[in-house]
Amino acid sequence: MNTNSTNVLGCPISKLDLDQVIEKAEGFIRSKKPHYIAVVNVAKIVKMRSDRQLTTSVKSADLIGADGVPLVWASRLLGNPLPGRVNGTDLMYRLLEKADEKAYRIFFFGAKEEILQAVLTRVRLEYPGAQIAGWQNGYFKPEDEWNIARKIRASRADILFIAFGTPKKEIWVGRYLQAMGVPVVHGVGGSFDVFAGLIPRAPVWMQKAGLEWLFRLLQEPGRMWKRYLVTNSLFIGMLAKELFRVKFGWPRSEPAGRGSL
Repeated sequence: MNTNSTNVLGCPISKLDLDQVIEKAEGFIRSKKPHYIAVVNVAKIVKMRSDRQLTTSVKSADLIGADGVPLVWASRLLGNPLPGRVNGTDLMYRLLEKADEKAYRIFFFGAKEEILQAVLTRVRLEYPGAQIAGWQNGYFKPEDEWNIARKIRASRADILFIAFGTPKKEIWVGRYLQAMGVPVVHGVGGSFDVFAGLIPRAPVWMQKAGLEWLFRLLQEPGRMWKRYLVTNSLFIGMLAKELFRVKFGWPRSEPAGRGSL
């Protein structure tokens, strides 16, 4: 990355707020060269400890945003505070607004076909100035990947939204960023489901309080309880260890065979 960053548990997170990320993104579009904007949350930070491909892809990004208030809190505890969070869904909405204003071309990639079509319908209605460069659902065979990358390049998109989960979207970007040639690549995860109205977002007060995970847990307790219990506990343990390391000046140890975090 070429911007000032804060190291949060081994991940360099850009010291930029959402407005500044948008400014950078517009510069990327003017450059016409491929750039990757990544966002990380507690779950991704934990997963990066054991997934080398994910770690390599995230760290190769031109910008990395803190997609969650807990990471902002952690940066403050570690003595190098971030200016605020850069939520992936908020970033997608802001890029849509800029595309509406400046007629940027957007390629939409991922999700089921019916969800993708619902997203495109809403974009046409609410962001009529945005140019839809193309779309591709997220269900394809490995042998189709290069053809999809070429399709995206041929679309001459300014912005690419990739609606895959982690680490699939990060691995895709690691493989095909240069081949696709899109100035702004943003992995939006499940944001297409939110945009299409299938999944409600947490109230703003819960977002600001860092309680989006609790909102999701209350929505789907049977599926989410184990994920959040394990992930949040691991993150708290990692943060406590890092605080002790910083306090006493201990060197950071690298677990054998794991990602460089």
